[in-house]
Amino acid sequence: MTTKEQLIDQHIREYESRLKHIDELYERAHQATEHLDDEHETRSELKDYASQRSRLQQKADEIKTMPIDNWRKETIQNAGPMAIWDVLAQKLEDFIERHGN
Repeated sequence: MTTKEQLIDQHIREYESRLKHIDELYERAHQATEHLDDEHETRSELKDYASQRSRLQQKADEIKTMPIDNWRKETIQNAGPMAIWDVLAQKLEDFIERHGN
């Protein structure tokens, strides 16, 4: 495996790790709302986070299947959508804190 392939593989593992973390946070957030009496705004917010997570999964799948020759230097150096994933994780953590679980 070349250095470029190793770097790409490392980024893919990071994407998968962050998705797993987001999934764990989403599950905790969902559990935090189970005691609520169908609070529409809260459930809507959680649904929005699920939609954001789905888009991140699509991006990760796209990156995984991208031919090595198509990886641009900035894709590798900037680590793709990592900052967006961190924002979503923070939103979920805030959601969990607000809803007491």
